[in-house]
Amino acid sequence: MKIFLALLLFLQVQTGEKSVVKAFHEAVDRKMETTFIKQYRNSKSPTVLGYVYSLEMKQAKYKFFPWSKLAVFKKAKRKLESLIAKNPENVHLRYIRLVIQEQTPAILNYKDKISADKSFLLRKLEEKDSSDYLDYYIKKNTSL
Repeated sequence: MKIFLALLLFLQVQTGEKSVVKAFHEAVDRKMETTFIKQYRNSKSPTVLGYVYSLEMKQAKYKFFPWSKLAVFKKAKRKLESLIAKNPENVHLRYIRLVIQEQTPAILNYKDKISADKSFLLRKLEEKDSSDYLDYYIKKNTSL
């Protein structure tokens, strides 16, 4: 019975993550991004919080003053980096960071972990595991 309950919980988490990933990629404007952030910001899942922090970083583009843009970006970047430091094997977090690093302007000085994240994700792409649904997004949204 305990094994069945554990399996059921695992499947629910996987399904939940898939829907979060899908919702993240469907958030294509400010309103959708804000809705996503509000909906998931109190999550206890590092994976879900990674997507929230990514969209928080993206909110910088809606600020008018350059110093406001930088402050918003840096605050969310610190949260994401802290999350990755605590969960270095989380494929979602490494994917999110790679996407951000590849898309942000060089002036933001957020390019230093690109090769490490690429190496990590290439290994993950070769493995058959529960995160295989993410492979499509990795190939579509990064330079891999």
